[in-house]
Amino acid sequence: MEKSTTKTSFFTKDRGFYKTLFSMMIVVALQNLVAYSVNMADNIMLGGYNQAALSGAATVNQIFFMVQQVALAIGNSLVVLASQYWGEQRVQPIRTLTGIALKLGLICSIIIIALCLFIPRPILMLFTTDPQIIEEGLGYLSLIQWTFILFIITNILMAALRSVGTVKISFYTSVVSLIVNVAINYTLIFGHFGFPEMGVKGAAIGTFVARIIEFVIVLVYMIKIDKKLCLFSGGLFHISPQLRKDYTKVTVPVMLSQVLWGVSVPMQTAILGHLSADAIAANSVATTFYQYLKVIVIAMSSTCSVMIGNAIGRGKMERIKSDGRTLSVITVIIGLILGIILFLLRYPLLSFYNLSEEATRLAINLISIMSVVMVGMSYQMPVSYGIIQGGGDAKFNMAMNMISTWAIVMPLSFMAAFWWKLPVELVVLCIQSDQIFKGLPTFIRFRSYKWIKKLTNTENNA
Repeated sequence: MEKSTTKTSFFTKDRGFYKTLFSMMIVVALQNLVAYSVNMADNIMLGGYNQAALSGAATVNQIFFMVQQVALAIGNSLVVLASQYWGEQRVQPIRTLTGIALKLGLICSIIIIALCLFIPRPILMLFTTDPQIIEEGLGYLSLIQWTFILFIITNILMAALRSVGTVKISFYTSVVSLIVNVAINYTLIFGHFGFPEMGVKGAAIGTFVARIIEFVIVLVYMIKIDKKLCLFSGGLFHISPQLRKDYTKVTVPVMLSQVLWGVSVPMQTAILGHLSADAIAANSVATTFYQYLKVIVIAMSSTCSVMIGNAIGRGKMERIKSDGRTLSVITVIIGLILGIILFLLRYPLLSFYNLSEEATRLAINLISIMSVVMVGMSYQMPVSYGIIQGGGDAKFNMAMNMISTWAIVMPLSFMAAFWWKLPVELVVLCIQSDQIFKGLPTFIRFRSYKWIKKLTNTENNA
């Protein structure tokens, strides 16, 4: 790693850095917001249809959440390596790494779909015992499960494009997907324009068609338009033991980190689901709004990962450090803004839903709690997943998630719900407390700069 002989300021003063940062972050944030709106459309329209349909879809979305974690793990691992190669302006290794990621995504998709096909009811019963919610969920899952493979493959391709700085196509794809999904939802959930009233199954059809369109648009773009990666010009499925080894070294801790954290989230939802029907509905609504703003933080994480990876590829140590410090401060400012927005909009947002009086009261309190949690999450996620993991240190997040989530948060949440029998609001506070426990170790690790690791290999020039 090259060391600069000139003194570097604490924050980066390069205007090009900020232009790249905010232009990429805004586009990725918009893409994430629109992409999340595909599920949000199901949530809002089913919320206006009836509470059982809403809760059924929300239960299935816990499975989809795990699919997202798998897609994120595979895609983020690709970005960690590919962005460093792009910093060196070496494209061929990126193509081969993308092929490796696609093969892994296909295997994971088949396993998840098989589980949904053969044991759907036992899976849903992990999250709720309400028979009506389970029946609604089964109807939704029967079609949604086939979107999982499309979602994973599409997101791997988008990750490959993101690693070379191409992000606008993801936004355009998501806009088209959202329009299609909303149009079909409006038509089939409520039975407009002479179509049958299908309820939760209508929402599933809308999401299914939207996922197909996403996949087709990204594939056509990569074949016909992309000039940076030229993915299908050769080398996509080139066999490279060294690259497979490098990718595995990154993917294993990243996958474990995502899965360890991801498994805990449906389990946390299951805790609330076993408390009352009002609790699961209120948590579904509160989490939806929280996740809607969280996509901006995820965009910041993705942008940090690409920028830090590119910087490491270029090899200037002091600039990497100043870029990291600048990014970490910006994340705190963004978190404060998002927390205030969430708190102020809690009443207007709840007006979209047809909930019971108790579920509405709980939702208001839960959103208030989430607005505070948002600030902590907005620091630790971009720094730990974006800067530290993006800088090549994938093992730190795995260790942190194992300790904070499984040694502290999960036992605390179970005791709060079933032993101490605390109110729903306090149970949710315990569930979200990982943002507190992760903050300090993330800061300490970041300031050590031991996360800066060059992962590219000079052997991979083919």
